This record gives sequence, structure tokens and C-alpha cells, in this order.
Amino acid sequence: MSWDVVLFDLDGTLTDSGLGVGNGVLYTLEKMGYPKPSDAELKKYLGPPLWTSFQDYAGMPESDTPEAVRLYREYYNETGAFENSVYPGIPELLTKLNADGKRLAVATSKVDYAALAILRHFNLEHHFDVIAGSDETGELRGTKALVIEHALAELKMCDGTSIVMIGDREHDILGAKEHGIPGIGVLYGYGDRAELESAGALEIATQVSDLELALTR
Repeated sequence: MSWDVVLFDLDGTLTDSGLGVGNGVLYTLEKMGYPKPSDAELKKYLGPPLWTSFQDYAGMPESDTPEAVRLYREYYNETGAFENSVYPGIPELLTKLNADGKRLAVATSKVDYAALAILRHFNLEHHFDVIAGSDETGELRGTKALVIEHALAELKMCDGTSIVMIGDREHDILGAKEHGIPGIGVLYGYGDRAELESAGALEIATQVSDLELALTR
């Protein structure tokens, strides 16, 4: 199917941010006196919103999460954001979608100004009509569904427009489903096939080239 509008997650979908995110989590947990997670536990932080990740994976009480998010951003905004790379083939895919007349947007759980800084750093910003992220406190857009709602509002969607969400974790697929939007999962990021299938992904792309086929055929 050909889509009019394509929403992209950022981490694990456009860029390989695992090193920077992981280092930010380790920095935060060490500063707050929490145990160092195993590699498998650390991987769970890649993708979901920060506000719930520290509670779900570190057993942190909700009262501690504002400080955890502050410490994480202290590291990430200065260093972690640039411990990052663009997945091979992504710039070419975005260029093709632009040439085909698709409207593109980013819908990420990363705070909006950090997402913008990363996309500018990698010269990807110009591909997108809208770059939507979480708000600073997580009170307005603390879930992927709320971020997607914000992106759709900024895009000023009209009836009859076909939309798809691209992401590597279940939160991307489930957040899109809350708005009646199908999701395509990608396996080159941080999720796995079982997670994406369980969330109800319409299709799963193993590589960027597979994603291109799914979006342009």
C-alpha cells in the first residue's frame, strides 16, 4: 500500500542511539545509587518513554523519576545525543519519500528539543514537516500515543489521508493503534519480532531496504 503520511520513531528507527542512551541510563543509576543493570536489562531502556522506564526497569518510585530524568538529560544533552549514528540507507529512503510527495514526520518519546538537535546534527531535519517529541516534564506528552496525537495535530491532518507509523518497539505500534493508525515494525533497531507481532504490527521489515519496499510498493 502507498501511504500519504509516514510517521517515524527516532531511536532505533532513524538512528542507532543505543550507546548514548545506555550511557545516560548508567550515569543516572550510578548517581542515584541504583544497581548497575545487566546488558539485557539495559537494552530494555532503548525506546520506551523515560518516565516509565526508570520505574519499570530499575524499580524506581515515581517520586524519584523527575530527578532521574533530569540526570539522564544532563548526560544525554551534552554527550549521549552524539554517541549515535544514522542507519545506512535512511537518508536515501527519506530523500525518495520526499521525491514521491510523501509527508514525513518524527514522533519520538525523546524530548522535542533533543530530537531536533539530533536531526540537525545529522542533516536530516529538512526531510520532515513536523518533529514531535515529549515535553520537558512528560505531563503533556509522556506516552507515545500522546506524542503521535501531537504530531497529527501539527500536521493538520485531513480526512481520507492514509497514515502509517514506523518504529522498532511495541510502544510505537501500540501508540499508533490508539489513533487507528497501522504500524510497520523494524528489526534493525532494539525490539524483536515477537514483541512487534504481539503489538499488532501490520508488517515487519528486517532491513532499511525492506522498509523502503513496504512504503513504496
